[in-house]
Amino acid sequence: MQFCGKNALITGASKSIGADIARVLAGYGLKVWINYRSKPELAEGLKNEIESQGGKAAIIQFDATNEEAFIEAIATIVESDGELGHLVNNAGITNDKLALRMKTDEFMSVIDANLKSSFIGCREALKVMSKQRFGSVVNIASIIGERGNAGQTNYAASKGGMIAMSKSFAYEGAARNIRFNCITPGFVQTDMTSELKEELKEYYLKNIPLGRFATGMEIAQSTAFLLSESASYITGEVLKVNGGLYM
Repeated sequence: MQFCGKNALITGASKSIGADIARVLAGYGLKVWINYRSKPELAEGLKNEIESQGGKAAIIQFDATNEEAFIEAIATIVESDGELGHLVNNAGITNDKLALRMKTDEFMSVIDANLKSSFIGCREALKVMSKQRFGSVVNIASIIGERGNAGQTNYAASKGGMIAMSKSFAYEGAARNIRFNCITPGFVQTDMTSELKEELKEYYLKNIPLGRFATGMEIAQSTAFLLSESASYITGEVLKVNGGLYM
């Protein structure tokens, strides 16, 4: 696949899906900027892995909910590389609780970590990419943002908001050749899902037509497609990567 730019910033990239996205994009020849908030050893290990395979990687530490830090990070990338070609807003959290028991600050903590951070990233990317007249952004949303889920009112609101927000950014970026799209993963093989009880896994698997969870690399390859020039006529779209769980 070909890409309009030469680099990509991935937030929350030191582990799980974010790390797989960094691996895949580096494999396509992009310089990947690995963002992390804590645990620098994970980011350093990923950087070394990518470079050992001939890829280009750099580490940039900041909290994606911190507006000033996010703006400064993008400025650092542009100063270093002369551009920001691609952005993946992947950083996020969960804080599950039934809505009847959920406190406002528990709701807002997830909105800030997931939706506010992606808004800051999209806005700042749009500023830089508007001057370049090229760029593409993918926001990692979730199937929960499309269908909702008991105990995840805050998470559903954050990811549903991300989907709607991406469509609005797509309208604003189109005239400048900047695309905004979303990926909505279903269940993915991660450290979190590996800890699920076997009976719960079986219950979920029975409802997935393809009969298995996704791998992180499958989410990463879908992300790479939407970022790439293979998707040059796709913007404001939601790509469901859920094995048929939600059609």
